[in-house]
Amino acid sequence: MTFPFKSRITVLAIVTVGWSTLGWTSFCFGQTPRATTLADPQQTETAPGEPSPGQQIPGNISGTVVDQSGAVVAGARVRLTSKGQSGIQESPSDTLSDSDGKFSFANVAPGPFQLTVTAAGFATETSSGVLHAGENYVVPATALAVATAVTDVEVGVPQIEVAEEQIKIEEHQRVLGVLPNFYVSYIPDAAPLDSKQKFQLAWKTVLDPVSFVFVGGVAGVQQAQNHFPGFGQGAQGYGKRFGADYADTVSGTFLAGAILPALLKQDPRYFYKGTGSRTSRLLYAIANAVICKGDNGRWQTNYSNILGSLAAGGISNLYYPAQSRGVGLTFENAGLSIGGSAFSNLFQEFVIKKLTPKAPGSSAAKAQ
Repeated sequence: MTFPFKSRITVLAIVTVGWSTLGWTSFCFGQTPRATTLADPQQTETAPGEPSPGQQIPGNISGTVVDQSGAVVAGARVRLTSKGQSGIQESPSDTLSDSDGKFSFANVAPGPFQLTVTAAGFATETSSGVLHAGENYVVPATALAVATAVTDVEVGVPQIEVAEEQIKIEEHQRVLGVLPNFYVSYIPDAAPLDSKQKFQLAWKTVLDPVSFVFVGGVAGVQQAQNHFPGFGQGAQGYGKRFGADYADTVSGTFLAGAILPALLKQDPRYFYKGTGSRTSRLLYAIANAVICKGDNGRWQTNYSNILGSLAAGGISNLYYPAQSRGVGLTFENAGLSIGGSAFSNLFQEFVIKKLTPKAPGSSAAKAQ
């Protein structure tokens, strides 16, 4: 079918207008059209300081280790095993929980991870999760159960480090937040102290400001009641009584709490029982004036306290008035020391823990 000449002109004009208004690329008949290249929206430049696409931003993992009662567990070994997003196994990382039971791992590659927690006397606990890029992952409190069948496993943590973490907890124990309560362990299976740690605890006790205040109060009562009249009265008499009482404190603390325990390998601390009938706890507290735990974990006669009290009583003959010296003074001071230990243990077992905010397992410690 043929178009008239005017019809052909009209069709050509319509096509030309269409190309112009719709933005079509003009080309001559018989030529190959040029391809127009569009920019790839995914190929964008990275601004300075921004992570490049696909870069893994490390994160952090932290948590707390406690026992079934909610008391913090210091010195627990925490092992982190993780796989990056590439699925490649990372080298395990290890750390110890601090005096507050806390642990943390920094700069951890994002991806699946597993935590394995071990501590002496407790069953091994494991947990797992997934760390996202740049995340601060806080693990729920890891509660360790007491091992039903305890097997000694060497996990590579020196016992001295565990004891050091436990001492840090004890050095924060103060009755009503003020009176030092360092020689009590609320951890039943606490690691034994080495000689240096025993002396460290003794120094901490005798140099505590509260010890000076207590000795000053005792000296004041003695002067008011004219005990040891050979010291006289007035400021000079008070100074002599203060010096004698403080010397008793230093000699008794070091002999019974550091020197003899180091030589005889005995633990000078009182181990809180807290369980059983009232009668059993009462007998336990009184008995601990003459028995103690050895560094081997076995109960034995507390030669450190008995001999230390006698030795301190003997030394007191060097500085008390002449009319007050003798065998009587030695045994009097020794008896007061041993009897005072039994009385103190009773308070430790039934009263003092409730008044010690930093004691593991106390309501105040749990609230923290």
